[in-house]
Amino acid sequence: MAVSPKQLAVIVGALGIVSFMFGIAAEHNKPPSGEPIQGKGVVICKYPTDPSIPFGYLSAVFLVACTAVGYFSLFYPYKGKSAPQSVFFSSSMFTIFFNIAMVTAGFAAALLLYTTISEHVLRTHNVHRDLETACPTAKTGLLGGAAFVSLDSALFWLVALMLGTNVREDYFGEAADENSGGYGDANSIMIG
Repeated sequence: MAVSPKQLAVIVGALGIVSFMFGIAAEHNKPPSGEPIQGKGVVICKYPTDPSIPFGYLSAVFLVACTAVGYFSLFYPYKGKSAPQSVFFSSSMFTIFFNIAMVTAGFAAALLLYTTISEHVLRTHNVHRDLETACPTAKTGLLGGAAFVSLDSALFWLVALMLGTNVREDYFGEAADENSGGYGDANSIMIG
């Protein structure tokens, strides 16, 4: 089955949107704090049951899938023709957007995982010896911010895919001109 750049662009966009939606849902469902319950020399934090931790992890998983498909789509041999990677990176615009996509994907993944793991650790280790603890949760706003960076990453992958398609078309257009003789042969025939 032949895959087109448009199909992969739709997949990248869909995965980025799903990652964004899970990140926003995680932020929206995260409680501001837990309920402290006094014990014998300890405080036990009771947190309400909510899906913010699974949503945070799912957002990270869809971001990784978006990044993997985005990277794959750039160098995939469409119609059986593959261009060397050096051709792509000889385009400064492609290189810039490729690097921005990689950096934003890494930053979004780091934010998503840091916040989700922090929340998970706070809920798992919920017994505190400090009797004045307020039963904290992960910092509010980080999951939402990470969701927006995740969406930005998907958009940068789409721009890189468009630029990669342009580079590929230029490369194969020039290769076709060289194989057909180009303008030089036509002019020499007309003059001669």
